[in-house]
Amino acid sequence: MRESLRLGGLLPYQEVEEVMLRLAQVSISKASVWRTVEVYGEAFQRLEAEEQVTAMVTPAQWHTTVTGEGAPRMGVAIDGGMMYIVGEGWKELKVGTVFEVTMQPGVDPESKEAMAMPTAQTLSYVAHLGGPTAFGTLLWSDARRRHWWGAVETEVVGDGAAWIWNVTSLHFGDSTQIVDWYHAKSHLVAAGRLLYNEDDPALQRWLKTQERLLYQGHARRIGDSLLAEVASHPQVAEQLRAEAHYFLHHHRRMQYMAFREAGWVIGSGMVESGVKQYKSRFCGPGMRWSRAGAERLIPVRSAILSGRFDQRWEQITGSPPN
Repeated sequence: MRESLRLGGLLPYQEVEEVMLRLAQVSISKASVWRTVEVYGEAFQRLEAEEQVTAMVTPAQWHTTVTGEGAPRMGVAIDGGMMYIVGEGWKELKVGTVFEVTMQPGVDPESKEAMAMPTAQTLSYVAHLGGPTAFGTLLWSDARRRHWWGAVETEVVGDGAAWIWNVTSLHFGDSTQIVDWYHAKSHLVAAGRLLYNEDDPALQRWLKTQERLLYQGHARRIGDSLLAEVASHPQVAEQLRAEAHYFLHHHRRMQYMAFREAGWVIGSGMVESGVKQYKSRFCGPGMRWSRAGAERLIPVRSAILSGRFDQRWEQITGSPPN
């Protein structure tokens, strides 16, 4: 049961049938794998729900603070990806990851010099097929499990979606908030293409200058300059205003040089990778999911991605891992 459930979180059920027969000489139908996920996936769901209830206890009632040299720096990153639900259409799967921030050998993206760079380590993942309120509680429960309140400093990384920062304000309000560097750069590219033709050499010169300003923390200046272009570009005035307001609204979350110097991760690649790993299981060719079927498998997939599958299995069955 355990291994068919684990494989069901990794592979399409038909492939689980083939792998079990080939590698373990165990004959199990894809229907049996589906029933295993139905039973134990629901148990994983109940366990998540119980932890969310516990997570809503006030911090003073449960947390143990670790201070001094042994206290970690921690972060969360938040993103979303679309998956197809039969009878409903495309729905957003909200994904979050909790991580520790450590300094690792790397290359500075601006100077190209080798130096210690902040890196996300020891990742754990959660996902929710639904609204931000339930997702926020789920993410907070995982952060609580990871002893979030024992961290000396914390950060949240996400794109510009309003729901991400609403979740952040509710559960992680004391954290340093950072708009993903690469997402912000994509808005620069979008703005530049409103001002210049794609094949105009001036576009690349403009992007290079604006990217430097963005990294140095001048997002407000960029927003103001885009607003100043509105009158001379009436055909794209609405789009220019939208890009300008993006930088003006998030400028406090775009102090990239300062964030990097403070040792914070400024990219959300860790959660974007997580979204891709969920989608690789749920969005393969020909896959069709009912809401119930997807929701049973999501916590199994989360446990696998977080390296917690055996622990979860022991919690619901009382069986020790191999």
